[in-house]
Amino acid sequence: MIPPIANRFVAGESPAEALDHVRTVNQRNVNVIVNLLGEHYDDRAPASDDAAEYRSLVEDIANADLDACISVKPSQLGLDLGEDVFREELEGIVATAADRGVFVWIDMEDHTTTDATLDAYEELAREYYGGEDSDDSQSSSDPWADGGVGVCVQANLKRTREDVERLADVPGKVRFVKGAYDEPADVAYTDTQRVNEEYEALLEYAFEHFEDGVAVGSHDPAMIERAIELHEEYGTGFEVQMLMGVREDAQYDLAEEHEVWQYVPYGGRWKSYFYRRVMERKENLWFALRAIVGR
Repeated sequence: MIPPIANRFVAGESPAEALDHVRTVNQRNVNVIVNLLGEHYDDRAPASDDAAEYRSLVEDIANADLDACISVKPSQLGLDLGEDVFREELEGIVATAADRGVFVWIDMEDHTTTDATLDAYEELAREYYGGEDSDDSQSSSDPWADGGVGVCVQANLKRTREDVERLADVPGKVRFVKGAYDEPADVAYTDTQRVNEEYEALLEYAFEHFEDGVAVGSHDPAMIERAIELHEEYGTGFEVQMLMGVREDAQYDLAEEHEVWQYVPYGGRWKSYFYRRVMERKENLWFALRAIVGR
């Protein structure tokens, strides 16, 4: 059982607890991206087990008719064991999700996994959503009503501008984040202001050149406001994505006018994730301290 100190950031240890959270948040007009915690497996068995749980989760989401999708990590699906393992496990999930009309996000990890992640995303997006049937669904009022696939890109990586140009015509969504990994200076921008400038430039390119599917993965009010301005200028469809437990009041307020998705992790491997959330922002640390002293 997850203690109260951690349940602000993690929905529970079981799929049922995660889906209960989805129902609660959906009532506030916020959609949910569900993530089973786990990464960097050095054995095939846990990777296959997590892939099987994701397929089951897809079925549960579809059967319950929830406003939810899933997000997976490449190293969780065996990328450390080989790109072939990752591709096999990921395609099994995407195939199930495509059949059930549930969207699949592919998270981005450190820079060493970028090529494998983008290659898998592009291949599966074109295979499952690039044909005539997919084109028909794209013309509906909800272009993602029949599911879809998306990938995350990180503004701190120097390569990302070229990556985004490559992804502009891929039939999927792209989530833009600033980047959470401590990358070496030869591949990444390390100055905060420089990363912010790059993030804004990437948003500007995406809103101008993408037909749809821009996801603003940020808690930064300035970047969210810039995205709204760009949407009004270009008319490109977009959504805002934020983490469970972070600026939730802002999420609910924003959802009154725009599409908002909350990234919700669950599972038994919650301790390291909770530690990262507490340490990354002063406000989260104070929340944890108040919970410890019972105030």
